[in-house]
Amino acid sequence: MLMDGHTHTELCPHGSGESTEEMVQRAIQLGMKKYCFTEHAPLPPDFRRQYAGDDSGFTEASLTMAQVPIYLALARKLQAKYAAKIKITIGFEVDFLPDHTDWTRNFLNEYGPQTQESILSVHFMRGHANRFWCVDNGTDDFKAGFQQWFADPQVVFKHYYDTVLASVAADLGDYAPQRIGHMSLVRKYQDYFNLTAPLDEQNLHLIDQILDLIHLQNRELDLNLAGLYKPFCNDFYPGDQILKRAQSRDIPLVYGSDAHDIMSVGRGQHLVKKLING
Repeated sequence: MLMDGHTHTELCPHGSGESTEEMVQRAIQLGMKKYCFTEHAPLPPDFRRQYAGDDSGFTEASLTMAQVPIYLALARKLQAKYAAKIKITIGFEVDFLPDHTDWTRNFLNEYGPQTQESILSVHFMRGHANRFWCVDNGTDDFKAGFQQWFADPQVVFKHYYDTVLASVAADLGDYAPQRIGHMSLVRKYQDYFNLTAPLDEQNLHLIDQILDLIHLQNRELDLNLAGLYKPFCNDFYPGDQILKRAQSRDIPLVYGSDAHDIMSVGRGQHLVKKLING
């Protein structure tokens, strides 16, 4: 099925603010049969004390709690309006934060009944001073948070994939997201910081643990093309090494544009068959 499984809306504070309805119309124009809203779920308020880096990494990362009903109402309205032309599903992109799983589980228990599919992502990991830093909020923050490991890129990768493994293993309740988002987001600035090395055997073993658990849980993987269009990434998420290992386990791969604007909807979709077929 031609679909976009990872998109954002006009409410996203780090998005373009462009019309969500026009994004849906773009998907229809491209011939898509399904379109998934996966707006960023709110961050736990207590996470603020653990977060380091530029303030925008916290304040602009997600919806506020006050925006959640506004988002759900917007999504339901478009879901109904375009039902005859495209199947629209509603969900959240949920941040995994290891010390806040109870908060996240409670959020999902409250709003999960109003959703159909969601994504679980790692945008933050522990770094300098044992604080949490964004992995995707600019090169300055990435350097400040993780430069102590730059001499050995495998150490950067290990810290990230340890966090991804913890996210997949976490008990997030009956409404836990079924899709794991952009699993190699740690490579967003790989060309800038010379973090382009393939994963070594130790990290591949860690990847195998993650994928085995995803397979056991009957979860899916976000085949996210956004990284191809990031100036310091120039690769898709989760990258070829992880993709091949996921395919060997028959883990479902769901294309996602990660669109935050109209013209990014469906971007790179023509490459999906080539990536999957190798």
